[in-house]
Amino acid sequence: MSGTKRVDAWLTDMDGVLVHEERAIPGAAEFIATLRELDLPFQVLTNNSIYTPRDLRARLGAAGIDLPEGAIWTSALATAQFLAEQRPESSAYVIGEAGLTTALHDVGYVMTTRDPEYVVLGETRTYSFEAITRAIQLIERGSRFIATNPDPTGPSPTGSLPATGSVAALITKATGVEPYFVGKPNPLMMRSALNEIEAHSESTVMVGDRMDTDVLSGLEAGLRTVLVLTGSTAAERVDRFPYRPTRVVDSIADVVPLVRELHAQR
Repeated sequence: MSGTKRVDAWLTDMDGVLVHEERAIPGAAEFIATLRELDLPFQVLTNNSIYTPRDLRARLGAAGIDLPEGAIWTSALATAQFLAEQRPESSAYVIGEAGLTTALHDVGYVMTTRDPEYVVLGETRTYSFEAITRAIQLIERGSRFIATNPDPTGPSPTGSLPATGSVAALITKATGVEPYFVGKPNPLMMRSALNEIEAHSESTVMVGDRMDTDVLSGLEAGLRTVLVLTGSTAAERVDRFPYRPTRVVDSIADVVPLVRELHAQR
């Protein structure tokens, strides 16, 4: 890791870094356990807006990774926080699951189809043609368009699934209106996670498996970055990007000794 600055906080992506589907990646449990042992603030980030932090804590726990609910930061939470700051206790038409609707309810938003201030698009297992049509019509009438993340596809045991970015593109094609994406690679996602743990970018590292989301948003938020090769970006693809992570490692297991090493630096 370049530089000699002490590291006092960590952000990490979830899928491809800590877990594959429902299985922990070797070293993931040790990584989280080391952060907790050293009492280092950390957040596990995900662009997936389907699940609540409670759901994700249970999922990670079933894989043998123990962490508190408050250490999980989703694009749904970041979106809700952003909207609450922009237009407090307003209204939205939402396409999404419990992770998104719960987050919006918790910040005082009302879900409605009657002239909502926002159309908010998130991940869902079953995109409805009727719901997408309604979103298009509401945007045409003046509702502002927000999406939780730009990911075009998501993983499944049988292959790729269309995700928020793909459905957003469909709505944009129909309306001519581009959404504001809150999740990675928007550095807003990183900054909001940092604020949750009262950490500073200069002393925080972001661990991710994607150059175009995790590393890019970490870089733009002023964090040092570690790319693990257990997820989306293969080793031979790293040099194709015009920016580089601070360090590239095989997996999260290689980050465990790094946590202690960087925390000990003065």
